[in-house]
Amino acid sequence: MARHRDHRGAHAAHPPPAADPADAAAPEAPAAPVEAAEGAADAGAVPPVEAVPDVAAQLAELNDRYLRLAAEYENYRKRTTRERLELRGRAQGDLVAMLIDALDDLGRVAHLAPEATTARDVVAGVELVERKLLKQLEAAGLERVAQVDVPFDPNVHEAIAQAPAATPEQDHTVAAVFQTGYRFNGQLLRAARVQVRIWAGDQAPDAQ
Repeated sequence: MARHRDHRGAHAAHPPPAADPADAAAPEAPAAPVEAAEGAADAGAVPPVEAVPDVAAQLAELNDRYLRLAAEYENYRKRTTRERLELRGRAQGDLVAMLIDALDDLGRVAHLAPEATTARDVVAGVELVERKLLKQLEAAGLERVAQVDVPFDPNVHEAIAQAPAATPEQDHTVAAVFQTGYRFNGQLLRAARVQVRIWAGDQAPDAQ
């Protein structure tokens, strides 16, 4: 009995052998792939979350910039339209102011006393008003198209009648003006209605 107790006591007196340090470090081997991934992230293979741009913020900024540009353009369009209308109004006012004197003269002629006025006086007064009116309008840029013996120009003439030409040189020239045409600063307001000479060759009156 004593022998058996001594044997158990001997086992209890000697502790189990210490674990091998190499064996203790073996379970940490699976951590290597994590370290490799962290190294790859540091090398730039996987961008960090902080480097991803804020797309929503950029879109909001671009939309705000677009709205500002659209508002500026609308203000510019309204301003230029207003300035154009104001300029047109001033130009029309200046033209009317130039015609006031001629209008006054026309009023004096229209209110002549019939019992104290002759037909010659009326004609002279109307001619005076016409000359003054044309002078003012020509100063503003009006041009009359009423010349005869000039080449027929379909851009400013409207042929409503024909006349035989006496010579080949008169072919397609203006023989008479039935209604005066007008241009204003180079823009045709009304074409002149004219009679045009036509050369008929051997059938011309002078050739027979």
